[in-house]
Amino acid sequence: MSEPGTPPVIGVIGGSGVYDIDGLTDTRWEAVTSPFGEPSDELLFGDLGGQAMVFLPRHGRGHRVPPGEVNYRANIDALKRAGVTDIISLSACGSLREALDPGTFVIADQFIDRTFAREKSFFGTGLVAHVALGHPVCPRLGDALEAAGKAAGIHMVRGGTYLVMEGPQFSTVAESELYRHWNCDVIGMTNMPEAKLAREAEICYATVAMVTDYDCWHPDHDHVTVDAIIKVVMENADKGRDLVRRVTPALAERADSCPAGCHRALDDAVITASKARDAKMIKKLDAVAGRVLGD
Repeated sequence: MSEPGTPPVIGVIGGSGVYDIDGLTDTRWEAVTSPFGEPSDELLFGDLGGQAMVFLPRHGRGHRVPPGEVNYRANIDALKRAGVTDIISLSACGSLREALDPGTFVIADQFIDRTFAREKSFFGTGLVAHVALGHPVCPRLGDALEAAGKAAGIHMVRGGTYLVMEGPQFSTVAESELYRHWNCDVIGMTNMPEAKLAREAEICYATVAMVTDYDCWHPDHDHVTVDAIIKVVMENADKGRDLVRRVTPALAERADSCPAGCHRALDDAVITASKARDAKMIKKLDAVAGRVLGD
């Protein structure tokens, strides 16, 4: 959500299978350049029942880019340049709770970021900013996703903590048990720094963590076959498409202002004095922070 009155454009980040949605028309793949480097792929622009949508394959078509090498800054910047106001992030994850069995969709509302080799901010030397991230997920989007999930008959859980690990290797049993002790609910490799960057870009953001299997803490984990996991992944993709199709009408109309203030996250975040700001940084941040930095 940008300035009040801006028409909504729904952005979806996820696997390639999510984009084959019945009713999606006027589709085109288009490259969007970013001063932060190359996004994971071109963006797929389309229209669903009159609502503008933009899809981004997080790992590129064909799953070419591993989680730790995704250019999250370029991805979010490109979506901002494409006019995206709201992001629905879909990601596969492992479960850290017995009750969150494979096939469950979790609308996570908290994250623990254990990544360490990724660029996590658009800002830096020459232009410093600190956004609030106590509540990293937009509750308005969470409400819409929860309602759409119920309508679709998806086993969906509202709320939960998503532990984001660096990867690309999976956890050891000791790590998995540690995260369970921290009261984490699901574990994956992709939603950080994605959520942080969406907040810096003043885009409403929500994530749907789609459970594919139990993490290695579970006594039955070693007995799960690859075929069984692939079956769940395919079923989750079907449900993910249905969820996106159903949630779109709820996001097509909205109040001018996000109740959580997502679209004004930078109001009090920029610390660097106006005269001390680096001109090159200002230019680089034209899409992300142009609203507060001026022309």
